[in-house]
Amino acid sequence: MPPRNPSPAAPGRPVGSRVRRVAVIAAPPVSMFNLAIPEMLFGKVEIDGGPGYETVICAPDPGPVTTTGGLDLVVPHGLEAVEGADTVILAGSGAYEDPDPRVLDALRASAAGGKRIASICTGAFALAEAGLLDGRAATTYWAYRPLLAARHPAVDLQDDVLFVQDGPVLTSSGYAAGIDLCLHVIRTDHGAAVANTVARLALVAPVRPGGQTQFTQTPLPPERGVSFADTRAWAMEHLDEPLGLTDLARHAGVSVRTLSRRFHAETGVSPLQWLLHQRVERAKELLETTSLAMDQVARASGLGTADSLRQHLLRRTGLTPSAYRSSFSRLVLRLTPGAETE
Repeated sequence: MPPRNPSPAAPGRPVGSRVRRVAVIAAPPVSMFNLAIPEMLFGKVEIDGGPGYETVICAPDPGPVTTTGGLDLVVPHGLEAVEGADTVILAGSGAYEDPDPRVLDALRASAAGGKRIASICTGAFALAEAGLLDGRAATTYWAYRPLLAARHPAVDLQDDVLFVQDGPVLTSSGYAAGIDLCLHVIRTDHGAAVANTVARLALVAPVRPGGQTQFTQTPLPPERGVSFADTRAWAMEHLDEPLGLTDLARHAGVSVRTLSRRFHAETGVSPLQWLLHQRVERAKELLETTSLAMDQVARASGLGTADSLRQHLLRRTGLTPSAYRSSFSRLVLRLTPGAETE
């Protein structure tokens, strides 16, 4: 079931306006991996030669904070750090069934102040306990979804998705899906080109849609010791060509049937769904970073025609190509004739 009213590319504040501040709440025992994700990704954003974000980790009690692995981390900042943040992210905690009342108060105050609020993994339980998910679409790690549904029936819990955005509130499923959520935040603020640059620097997958499946029920090991990573990389270099299942299978050296089965096992989507997503992402980058006419953007991204570009972009972002360019372009555009033709 797709997320209700997802906002995969809602316009953010003007690019380069100021450094955005992200406060990450570490409620003990906190997941070290959850904490590392925001710092790693937001710390790689560079806008006009300077940092795009300032990431601050805070805790209800500054000082040593216990992790789920039994180690202690020293967190020097208290929850007052949340007050100056634009975005508040709650990392997953082993105490998800009994969230700290001080964390709940900080989350409610952040919501009242209009801040963007997100959770990674079991952090969704505290958002729900604070009343921030009532009537909203949300998700959490698949193993904890039944418990969250039972404890908070007012939450519109989405099945088997990576992350969900409903208004200013975002929730992600377990662990690595936090990477997808943070890349989505970066894309919302700064556009697809910046988000994909960060993904490349961090050596993680490009921006993935939130509605992609969380996991495969019966994961398939790579046959002959290889995966389709090389084929995906090859396809990314040939998005402007009319690639189909036969082309991908030929490059991978497998049958179309094997390609379809194993590709879905690796990525959670079909080969053609993956291709379409990458082509839309390429179109976004071209709209953000070039002044190409719409038909040129369509051809270069493999979407074919300006009408096809408009159709797919509207479906994915709710914006026409010209509106997307106006919202996210980092160029002072000197448009060529026909550049605004849709």
